[in-house]
Amino acid sequence: MTNATAPSQFLTVAEVAEQMRVSKMTVYRLVHSGELPAVRVGKSFRVPQQALTEYLSAAFVEGDRLSS
Repeated sequence: MTNATAPSQFLTVAEVAEQMRVSKMTVYRLVHSGELPAVRVGKSFRVPQQALTEYLSAAFVEGDRLSS
């Protein structure tokens, strides 16, 4: 199965918060600010796993940047 045909996995806000080790409110802020893409399903949000992976990759801080 190729990437283009693979089904997307969606995570709840609680699942994203657990993976990131932050509060659900932090995830809601990221979604509402547009920093973390999400889709609305009824009254709740779902975050594509790929969007979370890309967000975390872009936000990653190298160790030598911290010592500057």
